[in-house]
Amino acid sequence: MDYGSLAFVALSVPELYGSEVLTWVVIGLLLYWAGVIALERADLLPEFIGTQGPMLTFHTKRGRALLDRLARPKRFWRAWANLGIGIALVVMVAMFAFLLIAAIGALSSPQPSSAVQQPRNVLVIPGVNDFLPLSATPGIVFGLLVGLVVHEGGHGLLCRVEDIDIDSMGIVMLAIVPMGAFVEPDQESSKSASRGGRTRMFAAGVTNNFAITIVAFALLFGPVVGSIGLAPGAAVGGVAPDSPAAAADIEPNDRITAINGEPVADNDALEERIEAAEGNQLAVELNGERTVDVERSLLVTATADSSITGLQTGDSIVAVNGQEVATETEFLEALGEDEVATLTVETGDGREEREVPIGALVTVAEDGPLADAGAPAGTNFVVTSFDGERTATQSELNELVGETDPGDQVTVAGYLQGERVEYEVTLGERSETTGGGTVGYLVYPGSEISGVSTQALGIQLYPADAYLSVLGGGSGESFGALSDSFLGKIGIALMLPIAGVIEALPYNFAGFAGGIENFYQAQGPLGALGDWPLFALANALFWTGWINVQLGFFNCIPAFPLDGGHILRTSTEAVFSRLPIDATRGMVRVVTTSVGLTMLVSFIAMLFGPQLLAG
Repeated sequence: MDYGSLAFVALSVPELYGSEVLTWVVIGLLLYWAGVIALERADLLPEFIGTQGPMLTFHTKRGRALLDRLARPKRFWRAWANLGIGIALVVMVAMFAFLLIAAIGALSSPQPSSAVQQPRNVLVIPGVNDFLPLSATPGIVFGLLVGLVVHEGGHGLLCRVEDIDIDSMGIVMLAIVPMGAFVEPDQESSKSASRGGRTRMFAAGVTNNFAITIVAFALLFGPVVGSIGLAPGAAVGGVAPDSPAAAADIEPNDRITAINGEPVADNDALEERIEAAEGNQLAVELNGERTVDVERSLLVTATADSSITGLQTGDSIVAVNGQEVATETEFLEALGEDEVATLTVETGDGREEREVPIGALVTVAEDGPLADAGAPAGTNFVVTSFDGERTATQSELNELVGETDPGDQVTVAGYLQGERVEYEVTLGERSETTGGGTVGYLVYPGSEISGVSTQALGIQLYPADAYLSVLGGGSGESFGALSDSFLGKIGIALMLPIAGVIEALPYNFAGFAGGIENFYQAQGPLGALGDWPLFALANALFWTGWINVQLGFFNCIPAFPLDGGHILRTSTEAVFSRLPIDATRGMVRVVTTSVGLTMLVSFIAMLFGPQLLAG
């Protein structure tokens, strides 16, 4: 069947690496396909249902009279579609360049450079994709349906504006999953339409998708997120195995609302409450509902270079220089001014004592002042003093560096490959990070003491305020100037569902769902709706914007049967008609086929190239 326009939604092919669940999904799909074939051969399918492989196409002629009425302001719709042609051409060029560069990058790396490149992670299968939880399904389905309706509605509307008859309209289904939609124009009237009219018809769908994206995000960033605030308490994003929190049955998506009866307002207040508590037995209130007893201890949650400290994730530091400790403050008090400490560590095999240099772990940068002073580039260096001042933590080092100026001469001392060293360093140009002179090292974020991250309960906090700020609410840290503009916010919002997968941020954000809605509450102008209705509205807008921009970009890929392929053909015909040559349909076909094959090969290489090379 020749579809005049088809809005595609890219769905992933699950990787069957021994996954029993995915195996059953594939078996079910094959059985479903066999059933479709059996029904088709028995001529039991209604006339309005067609088949394309395992896909079912549902056709209808209803709605044509409505399209005729909507199409009456023809000058307006032509102007709207002409704007869309310009947008589509720009996006087509961008998509061509993006896929080509992505394919080259994928083939140049023997290993997948990003989890997003895994075939199962190409867009919208909640529960199969690493970044789309099942709880996001209602919002995704709503956004998808809106996207398909406005996309194909745009094609149908411009068909009538350009006096192109419509044979039928419909959707494409894989079982109960909507895979796409279509408008089937009458072939004779389509051929008689002008080239410009056909181009406007093909561009109308993506134009509408981009318009809906702007409307959805404008509503989300404005009144909706403006009515969502943080619920009181520290947001628990993750719980380390065998940690004090895990032993007390604290789970991800809980909120710690009080410690020993003292309220915890937010994430920043949690560590303060833990440090201020007397004794190691803490009464931790969760969600304002129940209280559990937690035995705090200084748990190692991450280590940048275990060869320096010998510490591993899951170890507990129970004493420093023979003095028992359970918090980072107690650790530093027991350390005093010593540069090397004797740590008593509880491991899975029992207690051990280790001599460990205590300072700020950095990596010596190439061609920097520290390397110029003699430090071997690329090595890890525990800085224990800076210009004569003790630096037991990364924060202390950053503070001291921030007080310097370019050209200052300082002494940087510490431990390199187990031996104490000193370097006389002339600081370089002003650092954007610290504000002082450049020393020439790279830091490990979050690793305060000798490259080690510790936490008294063994939890990782969820940056609920930061994500809310990106969407236009909250008071969290800004993501820079980019997040201050409307288009910048859209760009960041599009990355939130995959932020954790690509390790740009600690967690994904797939809407106010999956348990993280416990971190938020309704307030402000729309607060009267209540939490769940407001969250449902926010999720619908988030995924409507997210899905529609994906539909717009994907359908702008210059390859058939996508809209971009049709626009490429009509645009190529228009260019050839103005050249001083006798252009033929064969010449146009060579251009469009070459571009389309390039896109197909690039898409396949981007998804499967790294795995094939690695295999």
